[in-house]
Amino acid sequence: KRNFLQKFLIICSGSSFELLKKTPTDVNKHVGIGGVILFTGILAALSAGYALNTVFDNIYAATGFGILWGLMIFNLDRYIVTSMKKSGGFFRQFMTALPRLIVAVLLGIVISKPLELKIFEKEINKQLNVIVNRNKAELQKGIDARYTDLGTPFSNERKQIYDQIDKLRAEYNLASTELEKEIVGTETETTTGREGNGPNAKRKAELKKQKAAEIETYIQQSTPRLAEINKELDRLNVAKEKEIDAAKPTEENYNGFAARMQALDELSATNPILGTAAIFIALVFISLETAPVLVKLIAPKGPYDFLLEKHEHSFKIFSKESIEIMDIKSEKRIRHEIEKV
Repeated sequence: KRNFLQKFLIICSGSSFELLKKTPTDVNKHVGIGGVILFTGILAALSAGYALNTVFDNIYAATGFGILWGLMIFNLDRYIVTSMKKSGGFFRQFMTALPRLIVAVLLGIVISKPLELKIFEKEINKQLNVIVNRNKAELQKGIDARYTDLGTPFSNERKQIYDQIDKLRAEYNLASTELEKEIVGTETETTTGREGNGPNAKRKAELKKQKAAEIETYIQQSTPRLAEINKELDRLNVAKEKEIDAAKPTEENYNGFAARMQALDELSATNPILGTAAIFIALVFISLETAPVLVKLIAPKGPYDFLLEKHEHSFKIFSKESIEIMDIKSEKRIRHEIEKV
């Protein structure tokens, strides 16, 4: 007589009550398989619930989808174990179980990842802050480069205007210096060396006046364009700051499942201890997921397996006999109809 827990775990294992009644020595094995399947489903539900909570940020939706995922994994594991039969040699059994083992390994990896994120949550939160700051710098660098390209034609034009003004001022200063040297009587290659306001000094005074007029005229002509250029550059700067503020990542909006996976991957690459721990956590869940399949594969063929094989074989024979009987009856009816004709 079995208690409720044993019955429930046998149901989880997918084993037959009727056959286990005839093989009491196999009961504990199937109870253990059912327990592994049950707890794998529970862990899958918790893992999926946490992962979906980071996606939807809604505990009710995450709970509902987590339970649904856990039930699906539970049912899939139950089917994988019950579909394995202890027939033929070990190699044949292994080849039969190989696809199921691959599926179990994949499920173990899928289940373990969200729980790894939860276990290393504190370290991941710190790494997320590092990633956010790095992304901010990269974002600002990219936006700065783009707006620099947009503003380059305006900056170059403004520089050309200022360079022309500087050139005219240099010419004015040179003319002013030449005039002073001519009046004072300093002898150079371009002055006569005679003191006083002579004809040469008057020509240099006229040149100085001309250069001053050129500066004033050019400044008057270029001032409106300089105002337009400065206005356009200011507009680009304002647009750049708005774009940076709008697109700037923060810890609040960069906290999803993919971001946490990236943080865990970077931590595993830079921190060997954490990376090793993450590998062992994944191996634990892979072991749990593959345990029922491995138990069925490694365990020797027991009384339950013999009875199950006998039970299924009897159905196969009954099916063949039924088909043969139906074929014989059909042939008799056909002959009877032919004889009538």
